[in-house]
Amino acid sequence: MRELSVGEVSRRAGVAVSALHFYERKGLIQSLRTAGNQRRYGSDVLRRIAVIRVAQRVGMPLEAVGKAFANLPSGRPPSRDDWAALSALWRDELEQRIAQLHNLKDRLTGCIGCGCLSLEACSLANPGDALAAGGDGPRRWAGE
Repeated sequence: MRELSVGEVSRRAGVAVSALHFYERKGLIQSLRTAGNQRRYGSDVLRRIAVIRVAQRVGMPLEAVGKAFANLPSGRPPSRDDWAALSALWRDELEQRIAQLHNLKDRLTGCIGCGCLSLEACSLANPGDALAAGGDGPRRWAGE
């Protein structure tokens, strides 16, 4: 298999070098090191990066991508069948997200007037009234 430098992979995959390093730290892609300690990637990494980017575009967390990649054989690009299996794993989660977004879209207009989104029964900021046990008033810090 042909080995590619970080710069080659970055150009061909359309991602920043820092993204490659990040994906590698997360265990999504792997590199080898040369005697001079430079990273080299197998050409199969290009397809994996393409899958990562598609998954990110549809809102899949990188943790889910990593779990899915754990089921793929290493050393070869994911095939069409592999992609079918990966996308099937994500289908239910994507359906749930779509339902949540529809709910948000349908209810958001009614919340804009309140200005706080910390009401005891707010279905957007407090789904299922999970914060009510703590009493009235805001329960979250702005940084959360």
